[in-house]
Amino acid sequence: MIVCIPVDDVGWVGPAWGRAAQVAVADVQNGEIVSWDVHEVRWDIRHDEGTHGGHHARVVTFLREHGIEAVAVRAMGEGMTKVLHAMDIPVWFDADGPARDVALAIAAGESR
Repeated sequence: MIVCIPVDDVGWVGPAWGRAAQVAVADVQNGEIVSWDVHEVRWDIRHDEGTHGGHHARVVTFLREHGIEAVAVRAMGEGMTKVLHAMDIPVWFDADGPARDVALAIAAGESR
């Protein structure tokens, strides 16, 4: 399962999705993280550039390019929640703590 999580500089779940500076993409197989890549997306800066629809399209493009199958966040706006629902990408809300632990829990089917 490929999970995407906003992360802070020490690897914990970041405070926002649409305004994340960086996100981690974790590939979790058989209960282990086989790859962990942090991407500087700078959505914190790009969020207010252009329209909300344009920003949502930017996020969708990233998710599709990386084959994201699930997202974990502390919080997410209603519009983006609807977009991910339409893409059949499940979202785990109220995620907190070490992002690697969250990715493993999601892949194991645990609710957070």
